[in-house]
Amino acid sequence: MALTLRRNRDGDLAPLAAMLRDADIPLLNPNAKVPFDEVEWRNKWLGDREDVSFYLSDVAGQDVGFFALREGIGPEVRHLTYVYLAEEARGGAAAELTERVEQAALELGALVLTLKVETDNAPAFNAYLSAGYEELSRRQGMALMRLDLETRQGA
Repeated sequence: MALTLRRNRDGDLAPLAAMLRDADIPLLNPNAKVPFDEVEWRNKWLGDREDVSFYLSDVAGQDVGFFALREGIGPEVRHLTYVYLAEEARGGAAAELTERVEQAALELGALVLTLKVETDNAPAFNAYLSAGYEELSRRQGMALMRLDLETRQGA
């Protein structure tokens, strides 16, 4: 599957709302209201000035994914959050998703990517390991992972 990356410059969350089923919201963000509330997401979950979100489209131009990059310790560190792939895009798209995330982070000037993933979410956890992320720690069922983009670019 060829995924196209599109920066969400206008903070438009309608495409995300259209992709999500109510059952997916707690997986995307266990603290968010169900049904999806665009105002809540705009103000509470993606409200930091440095938050940048992206959509992924398939070859037909249909939105099939979403993720956000939050500024970490400084602008050179980005933290991946709110990763979502529509059901029809799952299964084999993990490598391409991680490539698009790296592309987006590099465009924002990041040198390091971090993320947290549930340790019992084997498909996601293994996808990040396969993409070269290293596990830094585990706490309360979550693994903190890191990818050095600067080293990756030199490879």
